[in-house]
Amino acid sequence: MNEKIALRKIWELVMHGVFLLAACTSILAVVLICLFLFANGLPAIAEIGPLKFLLGRTWKPGNNLFGILPMILGSIYVTAGALVVGVPVGLLCAVYLARFCPKKLASKINPAVDLLAGIPSVVYGFFGIVVLVPAVRLVFGVKNGSTMLTASLLLGMMILPTIISVAQASILAVPESYYEGALALGATEERSVFGAVLPAAKSGILAAVVLGVGRAVGETMAVIMVAGNQTWMPQGLLKGVRTLTTNIVMEMGYAADLHREALIATAVVLFVLVLMINLCFSALKRRGER
Repeated sequence: MNEKIALRKIWELVMHGVFLLAACTSILAVVLICLFLFANGLPAIAEIGPLKFLLGRTWKPGNNLFGILPMILGSIYVTAGALVVGVPVGLLCAVYLARFCPKKLASKINPAVDLLAGIPSVVYGFFGIVVLVPAVRLVFGVKNGSTMLTASLLLGMMILPTIISVAQASILAVPESYYEGALALGATEERSVFGAVLPAAKSGILAAVVLGVGRAVGETMAVIMVAGNQTWMPQGLLKGVRTLTTNIVMEMGYAADLHREALIATAVVLFVLVLMINLCFSALKRRGER
């Protein structure tokens, strides 16, 4: 009996060490990525000039002009458009699957949602080229369907599985007593869900939105294929746009010297932008919990 207890304690210590090592490895990976980005990107920002780099409107590496403001705004606009498209649809779908959908039908829809998450981004890009680009061209009468609107629609589709899965899990985690209590007070089923269950799942829903933002901001291949990739300032929903990620991918293959360092500095700006978005959502979450 004592030997079994001793073996159990040894096994617990070993697994504790394994988990600690895994956690430290993850933290070390993040630290190394940050060190690489900032060590290579900050000198380029200092050489170009922070204001010229962040607020410059012209990106012409051949003329040593490295203004990334058009790409910053492009990333923000495309991500905001994706959220406008994806969040309402994803949230309503999650509510339906969690509270209103018959179990037999939900067992078929949930695998389809998971399948959407597993589709490669380049396949989404081909779908955008074949379906969305001609549709935008036909509906709005523009010559080129590769626009900010097209990129927003495509990214809105791509973030759906993330939002649906996380929001659905959050809604299902709410105790049933919330729903039953609202019904007992005379509320309808819909009012009980939207008035009692969803507010209780607010934390998980915000997490779903944050993950959707991360997916939208970091997406590259699909955006390259449908956004038009124009380096000037965004001029409207029906005009082409270039994001920070597409700017890096399109030019890193042949960049050298200051041009290459400027692209790494662009990655630094992207990293800080995502961090700021996450901090804003965290602040909203803490404010809502008070």
